[in-house]
Amino acid sequence: MDELISIIVPVYNVEKYIRETMECVRRQTYGAWELLLVEDCSSDGTVLEIKNYLEEKRENRIRLIRQPFNGGAARARNRGLREAKGRYIAFLDADDLWAPGKLQRELAFMKEKDAAFVFTGYEFADEAGRGTGKVVRVPEKLTYRQALSNTTIFTTTVMFDTEKIGREQLEMPEIKSEDTALWFRVLRSGYTAYGLDENLVKYRRAGKTLSSNKLEAIRRIWNLYRKAEGLGIIVSAYHFCFWAFRAVKRRV
Repeated sequence: MDELISIIVPVYNVEKYIRETMECVRRQTYGAWELLLVEDCSSDGTVLEIKNYLEEKRENRIRLIRQPFNGGAARARNRGLREAKGRYIAFLDADDLWAPGKLQRELAFMKEKDAAFVFTGYEFADEAGRGTGKVVRVPEKLTYRQALSNTTIFTTTVMFDTEKIGREQLEMPEIKSEDTALWFRVLRSGYTAYGLDENLVKYRRAGKTLSSNKLEAIRRIWNLYRKAEGLGIIVSAYHFCFWAFRAVKRRV
């Protein structure tokens, strides 16, 4: 029997995207999954869209989990982590898309590497979910020191094995760039992240104002170095220069 993969999706005001995201999971060639939609008190028609979809598809592998109040993506993902039944944990943002073979290919890669933490390449997409042709290549592996200068790990591409990394270690801190902070913490504890250099994800950039705001991105990564990681100014500046170069390269 195939082992269960729990897919955690923080959901907030994504009425126009969530159906397509659910569909990309249902089209996976690997069938042993559960999709945890952690609804963070949306103010649009997201919940109705999800309920209509579940009634239409009769899909018992999808669960709608309602948060009591709007607490942000980190809290939503942590709630999903507590509710997850699978050995493997995958994160998916509510407006991103997976290729049909994403789970199957990534799980096989994880087993091949005997890894606890893996990630894949991805492609930028427009608001309609169409690939722009700009594909982000990923390195074969990243240690903590390497990741400080290369934050190429994208949330929608990752997978963890909870038999190798305890679930408590996978809880995201409630800070900005909580995902990158988690990668740093996991890698700092001695794990290596292995990169599958295949384009298996579409990263829909439209509407992601936090990520697209360059000044905010600079502030967030600098605060991660200085506050979350406790690095000195010189060391932070060193890693920041490499981060900035790679960030620009990914987008041009």
